Amino acid sequence: MDETSRTRGVVHAYVDSAERRDWAAFAALLADDVVYEMPQTRERIRGKTAYLQFNTDYPGDWHLKVRHVVADGRHAAAWLDARVGDDSQDASAWFELSAEGLISRVTDFWPEPYDPPAGREHLVERW
Repeated sequence: MDETSRTRGVVHAYVDSAERRDWAAFAALLADDVVYEMPQTRERIRGKTAYLQFNTDYPGDWHLKVRHVVADGRHAAAWLDARVGDDSQDASAWFELSAEGLISRVTDFWPEPYDPPAGREHLVERW
């Protein structure tokens, strides 16, 4: 399997494990020093432990589905369908993988800016 195919597979596995709430499988895809950023809220989370907690604690009955993944080497972009109840919106996420094939950076884009929900201040830094 070439690097681009591996990257595409990792992105699909990331979304699939998040959707299934399989946090052990999700964590296994992340580099220890992963950085997660959301430009709309200007939040950044550093490290696997904090990012895993952010996801396990995220409120609501949310669901993710991959619409399309484009990959090139260790970089990928995913077009996602994000749902909470009957509300659906498109999102996109950009991924960078380490030389070991682990996700080292995720930049998550949502359609509109919003204020971050309360309760995750201990996990994030704002810019």
